[in-house]
Amino acid sequence: MSRHVETIAALATPVGTAAIALVRVSGAEAGRVAREIFGVVPQARRVRHGDYRDRAGVVLDDVVWVFFAGPGSYTGEDTLEISCHGNPYVAQRVLEDLLARGCRAAEPGEFTQRAFLGGKMDLSQAEAVMDLIQARSERALVAANRQLRGSLGRQMAVLIDALLLGLARVEAYIDFPDEDLPPEDRAVVAAQVADVLRGTERLLATSHYGEVLRHGIKTVIIGEPNAGKSSLLNCLVGRDRAIVSPEPGTTRDFIEEVVNIGPHCLRLIDTAGLNPAPGVVEKLGIEKTFEIAGEADLFMVVMAVNSPTLLLDNVLREKLRPENTLVVWNKIDLAPAPVLADSWKGLSTIEVSAVTGSGLEGLRTKIIALSDGLTPAVGEDVVAINARHAQALKQARADLAAAAEKLAAGEAAELLASDLRGALAALGEISGKVDNERMLDALFANFCIGK
Repeated sequence: MSRHVETIAALATPVGTAAIALVRVSGAEAGRVAREIFGVVPQARRVRHGDYRDRAGVVLDDVVWVFFAGPGSYTGEDTLEISCHGNPYVAQRVLEDLLARGCRAAEPGEFTQRAFLGGKMDLSQAEAVMDLIQARSERALVAANRQLRGSLGRQMAVLIDALLLGLARVEAYIDFPDEDLPPEDRAVVAAQVADVLRGTERLLATSHYGEVLRHGIKTVIIGEPNAGKSSLLNCLVGRDRAIVSPEPGTTRDFIEEVVNIGPHCLRLIDTAGLNPAPGVVEKLGIEKTFEIAGEADLFMVVMAVNSPTLLLDNVLREKLRPENTLVVWNKIDLAPAPVLADSWKGLSTIEVSAVTGSGLEGLRTKIIALSDGLTPAVGEDVVAINARHAQALKQARADLAAAAEKLAAGEAAELLASDLRGALAALGEISGKVDNERMLDALFANFCIGK
């Protein structure tokens, strides 16, 4: 078996003023490589300290190394991990020496791919490794860790097992047509299909939340010109991201910034002011505002206390609901906040001053509360699915719905079995039970070097 070597990118384990670079070798000859370099027989899971000597016997670095015997390693193969000093030149010399010993550089994500192929994790867990690396918030980190520990895989196993039971009953009609099978078996199959369909729908309900976790909550800031939208953006971001001027209409296009507020990652989007009499350029910005608002998860409606009116078209106004909208009365350093108009009743409000900072902590608290409401109520053991999972679940849903229709119509068992097998194959794709080499190559190609 070939040997594989890779470095973990972006290492930042501080040791005094230096950092540590971790080099990993995986394969059947990892033990022999360790013996050649360190001159001792490696003992599994024992941390050793020693000199790294190249093939000419020259000491390249003072390192710490550990040997993991397969299958008790990340990949399931014999694995050697070498922690050298983080000096790029030192790490490069170590890599060059390993390559000269017959190792090859690993492809992006190859270690995790080999762990999957070696049965160390299912495909949903392998994807969770990337989610863990790219997590932008506490909630995303929790969801990735849950999936890495097999929560989605367990949910899929429940659905697949239930579907297999139903398919076995249907197959009995096909394989043993002369047997006197009880007619109530069809009712049992119908109930099993309905249960699996409900479980599929429940997982699909997490699809959008999965996008939110991976890319941030799309939070659109809208309001009239000079209401203080850009000032609030700067306050939340913690720096002067947007230009602020007393002149109305400063923001002609949208400005987007990613920020963590509490356990959530938000994509704050400052939009052009909704001027009832815009110029040509302002009008283009307002049209873009409406376009962006159509995809928003949350809205912050900013109104200045000294200009408490905001004209919205009916399409945008209907998008503003208590569960996704926060009305922000800005400039309370100038005057008290007025009473909210009847047409805005039911929406959460907060009074702030972007100039003095008054009310900003309360604003963050309100944003966190609204963001918490985006979490789908699907149980603690379910993580938010990604786009690939959603595609497979939609296919399974279509096949299960077709099977339910055939059951209700009393159609032939062969036709029913075909739909159930299709649903089974779709569900199997999520945990990687279906062998699809091209899908795996495309998936793991997105991983960074070192995983």
